[in-house]
Amino acid sequence: MTPQTHDRNATVLERAEAGHMHNQSDPLAAEQHFFSSLIGGDVGALDRILGDDFLLIDVMTGSEMKKPDLLAVLRSGQLKFEAIEPAESQVRLYGITAVITGRTQMSGRFGEIPFTARSRYTHVFVKERNQWRLVSAQGTQISN
Repeated sequence: MTPQTHDRNATVLERAEAGHMHNQSDPLAAEQHFFSSLIGGDVGALDRILGDDFLLIDVMTGSEMKKPDLLAVLRSGQLKFEAIEPAESQVRLYGITAVITGRTQMSGRFGEIPFTARSRYTHVFVKERNQWRLVSAQGTQISN
């Protein structure tokens, strides 16, 4: 199976202004909605974006975090994202599955402790009822 590939290199705001945020037929738009919902602490939107069996491999610790745990830590305000800047996003489509790889630079707070991280990431989306849902996310810290 040969994937369809798309390259994008724009900020969350540029993509939002281009009107792609709510176009659920575009996996990159779904990804941008995910990033903007993290920044806005929009747990309701994240609940709709994340698949029920969503699993995150944390970029800072390498630990596993399931959907209910991520939503709980965001809802409590313990985890707060201040900025997430994706770059070099590339989408590969395999039918109802989209694999997105790219880079991010992010900052925020965990409790009272500020953090910054640069990472390479892989996100896996699956199309369910005509909507892209994020089912897996993994980040690896990088130095540049």
